[in-house]
Amino acid sequence: MTNQLKLRRGTFQHVESELYAYHDTRKEIVRLKNEILYGRTNEDENVGGGRGSGVSDPTARTAVLLTSHKKLEQLQNITDAIEAVYEALPKDKQRLVTLRYWTRPQTLTWEGIAKEIPAHRATAIRWRDEIISAIAYKVGWR
Repeated sequence: MTNQLKLRRGTFQHVESELYAYHDTRKEIVRLKNEILYGRTNEDENVGGGRGSGVSDPTARTAVLLTSHKKLEQLQNITDAIEAVYEALPKDKQRLVTLRYWTRPQTLTWEGIAKEIPAHRATAIRWRDEIISAIAYKVGWR
Protein backbone atom coordinates (compact mmCIF):
# COMPACT_ATOMS: atom_id res chain seq x y z
CA MET A 1 0.00 0.00 0.00
CA THR A 2 1.16 3.50 -0.68
CA ASN A 3 1.69 6.09 1.98
CA GLN A 4 -1.34 8.40 1.85
CA LEU A 5 -2.64 11.28 3.88
CA LYS A 6 -4.43 10.39 7.07
CA LEU A 7 -8.17 10.07 6.55
CA ARG A 8 -10.64 12.06 8.58
CA ARG A 9 -12.37 10.02 11.25
CA GLY A 10 -15.77 10.25 9.59
CA THR A 11 -14.39 9.11 6.24
CA PHE A 12 -12.57 6.22 7.92
CA GLN A 13 -15.76 5.11 9.67
CA HIS A 14 -17.78 5.44 6.47
CA VAL A 15 -15.36 3.25 4.49
CA GLU A 16 -15.42 0.72 7.32
CA SER A 17 -19.22 0.65 7.27
CA GLU A 18 -19.12 0.10 3.50
CA LEU A 19 -16.80 -2.87 4.08
CA TYR A 20 -19.16 -4.32 6.67
CA ALA A 21 -22.10 -3.87 4.26
CA TYR A 22 -20.26 -5.07 1.13
CA HIS A 23 -22.38 -8.17 0.55
CA ASP A 24 -25.62 -6.25 1.19
CA THR A 25 -24.44 -3.59 -1.27
CA ARG A 26 -23.88 -6.26 -3.94
CA LYS A 27 -27.46 -7.49 -3.36
CA GLU A 28 -28.76 -3.91 -3.62
CA ILE A 29 -26.96 -3.45 -6.96
CA VAL A 30 -28.61 -6.60 -8.34
CA ARG A 31 -31.99 -5.43 -7.04
CA LEU A 32 -31.64 -1.98 -8.62
CA LYS A 33 -30.54 -3.45 -11.96
CA ASN A 34 -33.49 -5.84 -11.95
CA GLU A 35 -35.83 -3.00 -11.07
CA ILE A 36 -34.53 -0.97 -14.01
CA LEU A 37 -34.52 -3.90 -16.45
CA TYR A 38 -37.81 -5.53 -15.52
CA GLY A 39 -39.75 -2.82 -13.73
CA ARG A 40 -42.52 -1.56 -15.93
CA THR A 41 -42.97 1.88 -14.50
CA ASN A 42 -44.04 3.93 -17.51
CA GLU A 43 -44.20 7.45 -16.20
CA ASP A 44 -45.84 9.73 -18.72
CA GLU A 45 -44.57 13.18 -17.87
CA ASN A 46 -46.17 14.61 -20.98
CA VAL A 47 -49.18 16.24 -19.36
CA GLY A 48 -51.27 18.30 -21.74
CA GLY A 49 -50.44 16.66 -25.05
CA GLY A 50 -47.73 17.35 -27.57
CA ARG A 51 -44.74 15.24 -28.42
CA GLY A 52 -42.62 13.68 -25.74
CA SER A 53 -38.99 14.71 -25.55
CA GLY A 54 -37.81 11.45 -23.97
CA VAL A 55 -36.40 8.38 -25.66
CA SER A 56 -39.23 6.30 -27.14
CA ASP A 57 -37.21 3.12 -27.71
CA PRO A 58 -37.65 0.89 -24.61
CA THR A 59 -34.22 -0.73 -25.02
CA ALA A 60 -32.47 2.62 -25.33
CA ARG A 61 -34.44 3.96 -22.38
CA THR A 62 -33.29 0.99 -20.26
CA ALA A 63 -29.67 1.53 -21.34
CA VAL A 64 -29.91 5.22 -20.45
CA LEU A 65 -31.40 4.39 -17.06
CA LEU A 66 -28.68 1.82 -16.30
CA THR A 67 -25.89 4.26 -17.15
CA SER A 68 -27.41 7.35 -15.56
CA HIS A 69 -28.84 5.97 -12.31
CA LYS A 70 -26.91 7.89 -9.63
CA LYS A 71 -27.43 5.52 -6.72
CA LEU A 72 -26.53 2.49 -8.84
CA GLU A 73 -23.39 4.24 -10.09
CA GLN A 74 -22.31 5.19 -6.57
CA LEU A 75 -22.86 1.67 -5.20
CA GLN A 76 -21.00 0.19 -8.16
CA ASN A 77 -18.03 2.53 -7.60
CA ILE A 78 -17.81 1.51 -3.95
CA THR A 79 -17.96 -2.22 -4.65
CA ASP A 80 -15.47 -1.90 -7.52
CA ALA A 81 -13.00 -0.14 -5.20
CA ILE A 82 -13.43 -2.75 -2.46
CA GLU A 83 -12.98 -5.60 -4.94
CA ALA A 84 -9.92 -4.02 -6.58
CA VAL A 85 -8.17 -3.41 -3.26
CA TYR A 86 -9.16 -6.83 -1.90
CA GLU A 87 -7.86 -8.67 -4.99
CA ALA A 88 -4.53 -6.80 -4.80
CA LEU A 89 -3.98 -7.79 -1.14
CA PRO A 90 -1.77 -10.69 -0.06
CA LYS A 91 -3.59 -13.72 1.37
CA ASP A 92 -3.00 -12.79 5.03
CA LYS A 93 -4.50 -9.32 4.55
CA GLN A 94 -7.43 -10.82 2.64
CA ARG A 95 -7.97 -13.11 5.62
CA LEU A 96 -7.99 -10.04 7.89
CA VAL A 97 -10.75 -8.43 5.80
CA THR A 98 -12.74 -11.65 5.76
CA LEU A 99 -12.44 -12.20 9.51
CA ARG A 100 -13.04 -8.59 10.55
CA TYR A 101 -15.73 -7.44 8.15
CA TRP A 102 -17.39 -10.40 6.45
CA THR A 103 -17.66 -13.06 9.17
CA ARG A 104 -21.07 -13.24 10.87
CA PRO A 105 -21.54 -13.34 13.76
CA GLN A 106 -18.41 -11.40 14.66
CA THR A 107 -16.96 -13.17 17.68
CA LEU A 108 -13.27 -12.32 17.33
CA THR A 109 -11.51 -9.37 18.92
CA TRP A 110 -8.39 -7.84 17.39
CA GLU A 111 -6.34 -10.28 19.45
CA GLY A 112 -8.34 -13.22 18.08
CA ILE A 113 -8.00 -11.98 14.51
CA ALA A 114 -4.25 -11.49 15.03
CA LYS A 115 -3.94 -15.12 16.20
CA GLU A 116 -5.86 -16.36 13.15
CA ILE A 117 -3.75 -14.45 10.61
CA PRO A 118 -1.04 -14.90 12.41
CA ALA A 119 0.32 -11.45 13.17
CA HIS A 120 0.66 -9.11 16.13
CA ARG A 121 -2.42 -7.10 17.15
CA ALA A 122 -0.75 -3.78 16.25
CA THR A 123 0.25 -5.17 12.85
CA ALA A 124 -3.33 -6.25 12.15
CA ILE A 125 -4.66 -2.79 13.06
CA ARG A 126 -2.00 -1.12 10.89
CA TRP A 127 -3.00 -3.38 7.98
CA ARG A 128 -6.64 -2.42 8.54
CA ASP A 129 -5.72 1.28 8.40
CA GLU A 130 -3.80 0.74 5.15
CA ILE A 131 -6.67 -1.20 3.57
CA ILE A 132 -9.26 1.42 4.56
CA SER A 133 -7.03 4.21 3.21
CA ALA A 134 -6.52 2.36 -0.08
CA ILE A 135 -10.27 1.87 -0.54
CA ALA A 136 -10.99 5.53 0.29
CA TYR A 137 -8.32 6.66 -2.17
CA LYS A 138 -9.71 4.37 -4.89
CA VAL A 139 -13.26 5.69 -4.40
CA GLY A 140 -11.98 9.27 -4.28
CA TRP A 141 -12.90 10.06 -0.69
CA ARG A 142 -10.44 12.11 1.34
